[in-house]
Amino acid sequence: MAAITGSFAVSSSICPPPSLPASPLLNSSPCLSRFTNASPFPALSASRRRRIPLIPACSSISDGDESVEVRDGDDEIKETLMLSVSPLPLLLVASLPGAATVRSVIGPFVEIVKSLNLPDWLVHWGHPGNMAVVLFAMGGYGTYLGFRIRYSDDIEEKAKAKDLHPKLLAGMFFFFAAGATGGITSLLTSDKPIFESPHAVSGFIGLALLTIQTVLPSLFKDKPELRSVHGILGSGIMTLFVVHAALGLQLGLSY
Repeated sequence: MAAITGSFAVSSSICPPPSLPASPLLNSSPCLSRFTNASPFPALSASRRRRIPLIPACSSISDGDESVEVRDGDDEIKETLMLSVSPLPLLLVASLPGAATVRSVIGPFVEIVKSLNLPDWLVHWGHPGNMAVVLFAMGGYGTYLGFRIRYSDDIEEKAKAKDLHPKLLAGMFFFFAAGATGGITSLLTSDKPIFESPHAVSGFIGLALLTIQTVLPSLFKDKPELRSVHGILGSGIMTLFVVHAALGLQLGLSY
């Protein structure tokens, strides 16, 4: 009798707890299919709907591929366009030779010039004199021929001008680019900075514009309107080089 009573007490103590009522969320057929709009934060709940696939942990709730529709605003989505500047042009400029590089390259030639014991006036004013001849003789006459090509009614004169005009200005471009080394040599023999003056800056700008001016005639066949651009740009370049010459004279007189 005692054994039966003890057995009954043990069985009573390990009796499983009463089952909990099933969650209405799990028993509902559209489980997690929609969130209601009953929210204490209506500004966060009312919105345009988008579909979000359920994570695998929720797949056991119902069969099939279920999705949740979340409301996140009726207003039009505003996008911020992020603009950025490519660093490649800056890297290209940084790769150009600086004053220190030019000094190291032209340095041996400068030492040779110093060892020749040339007259100071020749070293100092040789570059300005040569460039003045190139500017006013080749550049000035070449510019005149360019205007004759455009405005002359004489077919023979226009033909000669068309032949000589590009040759003269190409020669001016070559001698300007080569003559820059003479100006740098003159400055280095006097231990002066080479790229800091307005004369040097205007020279670089002029050579860059001359490069563009050289390319334009190759486009005349497809774009005849570029002839006017070529004429205006050429006149502007010549004006720039006259200013460049004045700056060079000022630089030469400063030391």
